[in-house]
Amino acid sequence: MKHIFRKTIRVLLFSQILLSPVYAQNLMGFSAESSKKEIDLEASFDKQLQAKNLQEWMKRMTAFPHQLGSAYGLNNALFLRDKLTSWGFEAHLDTVHVLFPTPKIRIVELTEPTKFKASLTERSVKEDATSGQTKDVLPPYHAFSADGDVTAELVYVNYGIPADYDELAKLGIDVKGKIVIAKYGNSWRGIKPKVAYEHGAIGCIIYSDPKEDGYFQGEVYPKGPFKNDAGAQRGSVVDLPQAPGDPLTNGFVASAENKRLSVKDAPSMMKIPVLPISYGDALPLLKALGGQVAPASWRGALPITYHIGPGPAKVHLKLEFNFDIVPAYNVIATIKGTEFPDQWVVRGNHHDAWVFGASDPVSGAVAELEEARVLGELIKTGWKPKRTIVYCWWDGEEPGLLGSTEWVEKYQKIVSEKTVVYLNTDGNGRGFLGVGGSHTLEKFINQVGQSVTDPEKGGSVIERLRSKMIVDGPASSKAETRSRSDVRIGALGSGSDFTPFIQHLGISSLNLGFGGEDEGGDYHSIYDSYDNYVRFKDSDFSYGVALAKMMGRSVLRFADAEVLPFDFSNFSNTVQTYATEIKRDLEAVRTKAEDQNKLISENRFEITADPKEPFVKPIPMEVAPYLNFAPLENALSKLEKSATAYASASGKVSTLPADKLKQLNDILYKSERYLINEQGLPRRPWYKHQIYAPGFYTGYGVKTLPMIREAIEQRNWSEADQGIVRVSDALKAFTAEIDKATALLK
Repeated sequence: MKHIFRKTIRVLLFSQILLSPVYAQNLMGFSAESSKKEIDLEASFDKQLQAKNLQEWMKRMTAFPHQLGSAYGLNNALFLRDKLTSWGFEAHLDTVHVLFPTPKIRIVELTEPTKFKASLTERSVKEDATSGQTKDVLPPYHAFSADGDVTAELVYVNYGIPADYDELAKLGIDVKGKIVIAKYGNSWRGIKPKVAYEHGAIGCIIYSDPKEDGYFQGEVYPKGPFKNDAGAQRGSVVDLPQAPGDPLTNGFVASAENKRLSVKDAPSMMKIPVLPISYGDALPLLKALGGQVAPASWRGALPITYHIGPGPAKVHLKLEFNFDIVPAYNVIATIKGTEFPDQWVVRGNHHDAWVFGASDPVSGAVAELEEARVLGELIKTGWKPKRTIVYCWWDGEEPGLLGSTEWVEKYQKIVSEKTVVYLNTDGNGRGFLGVGGSHTLEKFINQVGQSVTDPEKGGSVIERLRSKMIVDGPASSKAETRSRSDVRIGALGSGSDFTPFIQHLGISSLNLGFGGEDEGGDYHSIYDSYDNYVRFKDSDFSYGVALAKMMGRSVLRFADAEVLPFDFSNFSNTVQTYATEIKRDLEAVRTKAEDQNKLISENRFEITADPKEPFVKPIPMEVAPYLNFAPLENALSKLEKSATAYASASGKVSTLPADKLKQLNDILYKSERYLINEQGLPRRPWYKHQIYAPGFYTGYGVKTLPMIREAIEQRNWSEADQGIVRVSDALKAFTAEIDKATALLK
């Protein structure tokens, strides 16, 4: 669904020492003796990985369109199931039925001051064997758009995010009753029609400007990887920040007792028609706009002067959809654990695509499949995991995480009780490791990454990432990145199948992928194909193998660790930084209001305004009060002490009897559940995690300590106060679990 953040000799030699067979450091969760056995097992795992399998399977899985509900989607699901069965897994299709809108009518036409009808098609190119297919290909559209037939003046709204509407208000421009046109970028696509509707717009068009996604970046497809003038980005615009999954069954599974909502009553459906178009189709629309010239930061790379409007451009937008219930085929494959069969290590990647989906998601799906094949080979040698391993390939991820969310909701009680960790991938490319996840897993994934060799540079993937962060990261963090033992990982918002696990159930999760050297404009287009991938992405599939090594190690270590490899010190440090950011944000909000109000009282805006341009006098801003952060500060102080105490005591694990060891592991993997609040976040109760959530106006992008942070952004001071208390209570409950774990070790 989404893009993932795709040396010196001294650093290189240091990394090679870390990869030495005599690597002495014990693995997290393993004794010295079991560490050696685990490292030997992983060496055997590595030797059997074959890049040619990934290439062969990608070509097979991307031969035809395989969107949710399609014949080839089922074909791929059966292919995966049968492969897994042949390798010794207990594999089956777990089918759920979900809403999946597909387009019947798509019309965008300029009616004034000139006539133009958008083609809304992507052309085939001879260099791309599948681009000429038409059967079963979904055209560019937005799933979960509203039906609509509207004609109105056009307004250009930049990226269509809240800050852009603030700028429009300063310019005296209102979009009420208008159709807006927005650029892709700076937020998830579903935010753009959502914010447009909130401001009274009756339709929304989204295009990819060549400045961000086209010829401004480099040669266009097929000569280069960037978006050509016919390319368009499909995607879902379901209100993901409210809830993922089937919009007709948010929070439950359809059954005789739980009836589906109607389409018109589904709260996460978009309320206005919205459609993606190419920059070739956007050019005549934007060229016809008059009104004020757009601010410099709003201007793209099309050969026009960017105007805002409204008018004289008038646009007719007509959309009509089939709102069908279709099957989603989740592929579930299991190896039962020998010692702890009721503790599950769950690994997932989706298999559905908007069209051919080589990069998104098949590049990740075939890496996962190769992991599973090699696990089957290890079983033949007599190895069996201590914990149950569950490999999943989700369907319906692209329209809104439908397959994974419905599966989690369907089996919520058992998944919550048994899942130790969820390990996710999506698309994969070439370049640098990207990691997001629960910060209780930060130390673990750093140790895993130190043992995986970067295919291009020869050192560890973690040290290459560290170098990238030192070279390109913000100046404020470079010194810490050099000196900190662990590279910081990102927090998870949404946009892929980890969402229901971490955000709804509080299951510790990781999301991994390589990227940064595989840029291009194929995302969610007909050009996300096998031919494109092998030309411009991970041509030899070496990074697919590197991904399989990262995730294979993660699965093996969690499956066989004597003590589950959670760490609380990095989590404590990270949440401290979030609290510091929030206090700084509050002070910035206060200062901004005070400064603006002073300028208004001194009449500075009116004095400096150009008398030949429209002027709207700013209104005074409410000055932020001083909030009571003491409960949060006290909770964080206690968390830090408890995390340190656990780290100190954890060296005594080898002396624990079996019953206490099991009790310890139960506490460790269920600890993140205590960061859940069953009331959920304000106005979106499906999201229950109090530390991480997708932003209400970012979609994929994470908001940390979301209830507090977003209340401050929205100037809801009473809710910010409530959020401080709620987050503090969650941290206190979480800390109490750490203390229980420490007590077992004394």
